[in-house]
Amino acid sequence: MPSPRERRNVYLFGATSFLNDTASEMAYWTLPAFLASIGAGPAHLGVIEGIAESVAAAAKLFTGYVTDRVSRRKPIVVFGYALANVVKPILAIATSWWQVLIIRFADRTAKGIRGAPRDVMVAESVDAANRGSAFGLLQAMDSAGAVAGPLLALFILTRLQYGIRAVFWAAAVPGALAILVVWLFVREPAEREGKSKAVPFTLRPGLPWRFHYVLLAVALFSLGNSSDMFLVLRAADAGIAVHYAPLLGLVFNVTYTLTSWPAGRLSDKVPRHFVAASGYAVFAAVYAVFAAAPSRAAIWGAMASYGLFYSLTNPVLRALVVDYAPEPKRGRALGFFYFVTSITTLAASLITGELWQQFGARVPFLLSAALAVVAALMLLFTAKPATRAASELTADVQPGS
Repeated sequence: MPSPRERRNVYLFGATSFLNDTASEMAYWTLPAFLASIGAGPAHLGVIEGIAESVAAAAKLFTGYVTDRVSRRKPIVVFGYALANVVKPILAIATSWWQVLIIRFADRTAKGIRGAPRDVMVAESVDAANRGSAFGLLQAMDSAGAVAGPLLALFILTRLQYGIRAVFWAAAVPGALAILVVWLFVREPAEREGKSKAVPFTLRPGLPWRFHYVLLAVALFSLGNSSDMFLVLRAADAGIAVHYAPLLGLVFNVTYTLTSWPAGRLSDKVPRHFVAASGYAVFAAVYAVFAAAPSRAAIWGAMASYGLFYSLTNPVLRALVVDYAPEPKRGRALGFFYFVTSITTLAASLITGELWQQFGARVPFLLSAALAVVAALMLLFTAKPATRAASELTADVQPGS
């Protein structure tokens, strides 16, 4: 059983996520307006966001394997947070869309580097019965930072009346604090001692078929899950001014923050795949509203509901992946999960950008809603993973299988 010192990691990672996401969201929700100011449009946004979320796929896959083979994961996590928060303020001096692309590339690559080792450290810092709650708390703190970030950006833009570039410079402060928290206070779980190199480096995942079935459902859904920046553009079409983009982020993230921890705790009591399927159903409803865009009030309401989709899926799916993975292969399972979702996210953003230009906004939004419904049905028919600890699941599993 993890010690109290190890369980403290969950709260420390929560604090780190809060600070890091504050910095990220200050920049993220002002990015469409910034791109417009330098002459970039929806197609450029699709390329930037698709590549930004997906070129890190190789890093996610590689670090997933590395996570299973090293005895100390903390240095990888610290490097990931440091890289992201060093490059983010450089947006303040960007003058063309391809420079924004390079900066977003580095930022998302850093996220890919830290994702799997951090999540495995979180899983090893709590017992299996509280895994969903731990990931839910981590996600709640992450999304709380996503509330603080747009608020700070809005304050800088409207009250202080500085430009968007000032927002990018200000994001350096919470970013630096995030690096310090994870570097100085997070500790390696003792469970890892003596287990380095337990899994040979091979491209064969060696994971249960149920994991692959869930991954297929997630991949299908992700083909319609394009960058949230398209929601901001659609809101602008509906008459919501671009300087309210940070406020859209606030509305969405308030819901996300308030429901993430309860959703994670719920998934410790009922089958996680049911919880995730309900999240996909919420996504379908939100995208259907954005496709119709009947009024500004409907857009604001759908954006608030959109946070519920994230809370029912993001922490719950990560806990589900760990449930299915044998203990020596948690890193590679998370790596494959992030890899597949990244690749399909690239496709989704590129497809959405192109469909938008060719047929208008309604077609890509309806397509996304339809894919979410199919993925939800797939999750409903998957088998519930065993509730035993992962170490019990792997008693008869060979390390190299």
